[in-house]
Amino acid sequence: MTHQVANEIVALALTLRIAACAIVLILPFGILAAYGLSRYRGPGKSLIETLLALPLVLPPVAIGLILLELLSRSTSSILFTWKSAVIATAAMSFPLLVRGARSAFDAIDPRLADVARTLGRGPLYVFWRVTLPLAWRGVVGGLLTAFARALGEFGATIVVAGSIPGETRTLSLAIFQHIEAGRDAAAMRLVGLSLACAFLCLWSTERLLLRSKRGR
Repeated sequence: MTHQVANEIVALALTLRIAACAIVLILPFGILAAYGLSRYRGPGKSLIETLLALPLVLPPVAIGLILLELLSRSTSSILFTWKSAVIATAAMSFPLLVRGARSAFDAIDPRLADVARTLGRGPLYVFWRVTLPLAWRGVVGGLLTAFARALGEFGATIVVAGSIPGETRTLSLAIFQHIEAGRDAAAMRLVGLSLACAFLCLWSTERLLLRSKRGR
């Protein structure tokens, strides 16, 4: 095994680890945000939805700069480490998780929860035993879409974490480094790995959504 191939394996493993950590980080907040948006009917809902969706339309570098300012004021110890890469990746993936999970919650008939409440069940019981089990396919679909986005994160990550080999250099950053150095063959090899990972996530998402539609 050549040194270059070994570095590519390290980049792949690091990418998977950072993406997985980011998903674990945003999972509870994403589910709560999605459920809240699905059920909330009060003022300011459109504003909240817009704020949560901003990472989808803002340049990733802009998100990275915002995170850099926030992290540098609170703590500088995690800047340019894998932890800051996790935070950047989580910020960019969060809206996709919320959108997927919210669509699943929107599709549930609220009368089912009302029936459970008439039987004396509390809100937490209704959520965990009625609402979430009915929405699990959509939640997992949003989770996989967010994970696919996390695998390809570049702009925000490079601002707050840099491109440190073995520490923060993920697949997307490694591809960029290979292109800059004129190693097109190595870059295309990593593109193939990225494509395979993203395809698997999105294919799994489509399968879940298809099963969910058939089950209705």
